[in-house]
Parts: sequence; structure tokens; C-alpha cells
Amino acid sequence: MTHMSVRGRKTLLTAAALTAGLTLAAVTPALAGASASHTTRAGAVSSAQGDPRNVTQHVADFYGAYIDAVWATDDPTAAAGAKALRGFYLSAAAQKQVAAFEKKEHADGILFAQNVPVKWKVTYTGSGMGHATSRVTLTWSDGPHAQVSRIDVQSDLKTLKITGLKPAG
Repeated sequence: MTHMSVRGRKTLLTAAALTAGLTLAAVTPALAGASASHTTRAGAVSSAQGDPRNVTQHVADFYGAYIDAVWATDDPTAAAGAKALRGFYLSAAAQKQVAAFEKKEHADGILFAQNVPVKWKVTYTGSGMGHATSRVTLTWSDGPHAQVSRIDVQSDLKTLKITGLKPAG
């Protein structure tokens, strides 16, 4: 190995590290949710993990991404993103069920509301006959007396597609 190739590699690595750092610096505010119209909570979640084979995780991934899309009212791509998420995560029958609810109630058929929650949580509640049920808890405001609502979400264990949604009592 010659002295020239070591210097060349160091230069290349330095350039790559600098580019990565600048890219991270540019992307970090967007990932942190910095927006003029929403309160930033960048430090609220210090780590996250997932498993694409886990049915409850699949429901959590959907609700997390869906709520992010409908929350982002200042992003012109948000509505298309929410629609694409529905197409990917929901079975055809569930999509029809959601559309029927929305036509009748004039509210979002995924959230069963006209507004967007500030927090969500998904918990596995059971399985049988090829399906799993998850309970989605939506929190609508901050503070000790925040209103919550719950949705039971049924998923197919083989495809992981959401096959049914209904408000929980």
C-alpha cells in the first residue's frame, strides 16, 4: 500500500463523513417534527424498534405513520401519503368499511373522529381463527384529564392486513 492511497482513502472518508454530517444536520429538524404550526417533542421518544412480522407492530406502524400524515396539514403530500397507507395496510373490505363510515359520518374512518390525536398506543388483545385483535388507544390532548378513545383493530395473521376497525366500548 502506498502513501498516496492511504491519503486518498483518508480524504474520501473525511469527505464521506462531512457529507453524512451535513445531511444529518439538514434532515434532523424534519425528523424531530420542527414545524411552525405544531409543538416539537423531539426528546419524547429516545428509541424505537419494530418487527415487520408482528401483527400488533404492523398495526402500530400503520397508526403511527397515518397519524403523522394527517397531522401534517402543512405538507401538500400528506393526503396522498395517508391514502397510500390505507391501501397498503388495509384489506379491500376494510377500505370499503372505512369509506362507508366516512361517507355516513363525515369523519375519518381510521380515527373515528374529525380531528387528530396527539398520542397513540397499540396493545395486543388476543387472537383466534386466523385473526389477531389489537386495541388502539388515542389520546386527544395533553394533561392529566386528557380525553381518550379506543379502537379495536382486527388483522389477518397471514397477510397482516387490517381487516376490520370498530370503536371499542
